[in-house]
Amino acid sequence: MIKSKIKIRTRYVPAGIKILYEDRDIIVIDKSSGLLSVKANYEKDKTAYSLLTTYIRKGYAKTKIRLFVVHRLDRETSGVMIFAKSYEIREKFATQWPNIEKKYLALVHGKLPEKTGIIESYLTEDADYKVRSVDDSEKGDLAKTKYKVLKEAKNTSLLEIELLTGKKNQIRVQLSEKGYPVVGDEKYGRENTSKVKVRLALHAWSIKFKHPFTNEEMLFETVVPGCFSNFI
Repeated sequence: MIKSKIKIRTRYVPAGIKILYEDRDIIVIDKSSGLLSVKANYEKDKTAYSLLTTYIRKGYAKTKIRLFVVHRLDRETSGVMIFAKSYEIREKFATQWPNIEKKYLALVHGKLPEKTGIIESYLTEDADYKVRSVDDSEKGDLAKTKYKVLKEAKNTSLLEIELLTGKKNQIRVQLSEKGYPVVGDEKYGRENTSKVKVRLALHAWSIKFKHPFTNEEMLFETVVPGCFSNFI
């Protein structure tokens, strides 16, 4: 793990996030499942963005630091996220984003006949905010998801996912449409008929990039949630 350049004030870190690294330009966190990345119409207060803003201003009420979202995770998805401390740094991330390596772990229903591959489709969002694939390239955005089967059980498979593009709900939609929905995905997958609530088994496991200011190569990996090992 890369050592943080700014001391992490552990006692001020709010529930729902773990700070992996901080310097004058960026903050890297591990977001918990169930926490929104940024505000939405139905939730404006408790988000990763708002909690992290409170953290960096704790004890420094007059600080001028403002956070900028580099990328987002679905509410139910846990894992690594990056925030920039200036607009300029965020824009530098935007220019290199296609070359940033983003890997996820996904636990899915079923066994894939091909153990490695790339799923491609054009994604569009309906009026009900649900994403789906369309045949017409002019009506959707190209989404590419690379996968590799890491382990199989009786009725589930653990996949390593590499995002080659970054579209809303991309992993969940494409796997579901292939017939292998993510475990716990009530929006795109199977309805949970049991009384036990199962979290979405999708985790942003690692991210590799060049620091936008120092150009240093950085790799951050997060702890794999227990729900993955429980199913395998």
